[in-house]
Amino acid sequence: MIASRHNTPGIAVLDKTRTMEIIPVLDLMGGSVVHARMGERAHYRPIATPLSPGSDPLDVARGLLRIGAFERCYVADLAAIAGKGDHRAVLRRLRSELDLALWVDGGIADLAAARDWLDAGLGHLVLGSETQTDAGLVRRLCGDPRVVLSLDFRGEDFLGPPALLGDPDAWPDRVIVMTLARVGSGAGPDLARIAAVRALAGPRKLYAAGGIRGAADLADLARAGVAGALVASCLHDGTLSGQEIAALRGAHAHASGREP
Repeated sequence: MIASRHNTPGIAVLDKTRTMEIIPVLDLMGGSVVHARMGERAHYRPIATPLSPGSDPLDVARGLLRIGAFERCYVADLAAIAGKGDHRAVLRRLRSELDLALWVDGGIADLAAARDWLDAGLGHLVLGSETQTDAGLVRRLCGDPRVVLSLDFRGEDFLGPPALLGDPDAWPDRVIVMTLARVGSGAGPDLARIAAVRALAGPRKLYAAGGIRGAADLADLARAGVAGALVASCLHDGTLSGQEIAALRGAHAHASGREP
């Protein structure tokens, strides 16, 4: 399912031959949701959004769910990624109070920590390439359906061990293409980078992250063979509307034989 560029303003015209999952993003720092922009984490500040009275993660997540009936949410635990604590208590609140699966990048780079995370049952484990020292952990866990790989890029540079990027057989079934310099930038997705990873990924599902502005970009990504997109800014500023999200979800349910 794709959204056509030739549409009524504000409403996507959909082609049900392709599907696109929309996954909202929560970036956590200091107990709050922060506004991520271009991967410059030292400058992130608590988010100000019309969806929530403040930056409390549960309030922001509830605001996002008022836009669309999302099935899952991507969470970047920036404290854990930086090695400065974690947000597991926040994640437990989200899991206990909301009907929402979580994909969480907590900077995990060793097997014992990965097993501890998976045993805790807080969500799917996202292994970010920027925190890996080699390809060993990803290769060890690539067959686990609870594991997602994030291939992290900044500009032309791959953030992670080259052996990981060069060994797609070590990748799990779901792979995020994260272009950090485009996060929160409104610059549009890095279609060239996504095409290059798509050529390597075989049957794996790809998820785009960084720069997505709205339904037209989602259409481009669907045509590029992307299964889903991680989005934040276009939800908070209203560029991607609840009507469009409902249409996308409805076509996805139609294609899979489920009711919306």
